Amino acid sequence: MFLVFLGAPGAGKGTQAAVVASKLGVAHIASGDLFRQALEKGTELGKLAKSYMDKGTLVPDDVTIQLISERLNEPDCKNGCVFDGFPRTIEQAKALDKMMASGGGAIDKAVYIEVPEKELLKRLTGRWICRNCQAPYHEVNSPPKVKGVCDKCGGELYQRSDDTEATIKERLKVYFAQTAPLLNYYKAAGKLASIDGNRDIKEVSQKIMESLGRGSVKAK
Repeated sequence: MFLVFLGAPGAGKGTQAAVVASKLGVAHIASGDLFRQALEKGTELGKLAKSYMDKGTLVPDDVTIQLISERLNEPDCKNGCVFDGFPRTIEQAKALDKMMASGGGAIDKAVYIEVPEKELLKRLTGRWICRNCQAPYHEVNSPPKVKGVCDKCGGELYQRSDDTEATIKERLKVYFAQTAPLLNYYKAAGKLASIDGNRDIKEVSQKIMESLGRGSVKAK
């Protein structure tokens, strides 16, 4: 089964993509991880991506698509995978369809995790991160035992500059403007599954599995 996961920052897309990939026993392809791995390995694509990131510009579609294409050709993707963070544009979605078709496959579903903007703001503005070990916390959902101190290493917790309300509102505005065409693209293809993400993590996972016709599948 080949799936695309869509969701705004704070919707829990990455968490759900990992959970569902585990339940289905398929690879979880997170585009952010691919970029980091390519940079760490010093591959030609990694160096190319870094040249754009260093300038503060978006990595072009053709570079991202090539990176995804290489990952898709690895053995663990033979029976399926979950795409997380890709595609982000219609051009990327069309390129992905071509990649899949060249291997005799197709995207089965695009899972969109819907969360109201008010809830997204609450989730994102409450995030804190440890300066030492990068462990994440949330002042409402998963607060530290001692305010401002990491449970794991005792490091200082801080809030990222891009986690302020004004910055987050702008990020969400950009995300929704960019994603609307993608939702229409997959809806027109009869492949869009909209899931209420304003629930408990396990409930959301269960609803996703039900939408895939795999309600009783347990994690492997």
